Order: sequence, then C-alpha cells, then structure tokens
Amino acid sequence: MDEPTTVTVYTREDCHLCDDAIAAVRRASDDAARPVDVDVVDVDADDDLRERYGDRVPYVLVDGTPKFKFEVDEAALQEMIEAA
Repeated sequence: MDEPTTVTVYTREDCHLCDDAIAAVRRASDDAARPVDVDVVDVDADDDLRERYGDRVPYVLVDGTPKFKFEVDEAALQEMIEAA
C-alpha cells in the first residue's frame, strides 16, 4: 500500500477562506486514488504559529512543502496528491 500523502492546512476560527480550503482539501483527498492524511492546525492555538502565519491563512502544505495560500486549487491539489 502507498504511504499516505500528508496535507496540512494552517487555519484559524471564524475564517471563511479557511473553511473553503478545508472543504477543497477534503474533496480532493476523498477523490484521490491514494491515501491522504489531512492535518488541520489552528494557528491561534500556538504562539509561534500565530506569529509565523498571522493573517496569512489558510496556508496549505503537501508533504511539508507550501503549495497554496488563501485559496486551494482543488484540481491542482488532487494532481499533487496523485504524483506524491
């Protein structure tokens, strides 16, 4: 079995762009032909993350590499997952 691709979404509460990004990540993950681990991280829960990302959320990483900021291209994300 393939190793899962990890998609990390840095987010915060009451962020409609974050909600949209998480939904897009989940759809792309559900449609992927390989396993995907989705990790949603609230930057406000950690002082270092809040300082690092500030209002620059959602911020999406695929296997630790930054790929999207503010908006997620669902089709591009699915291609990245498949290629991982």
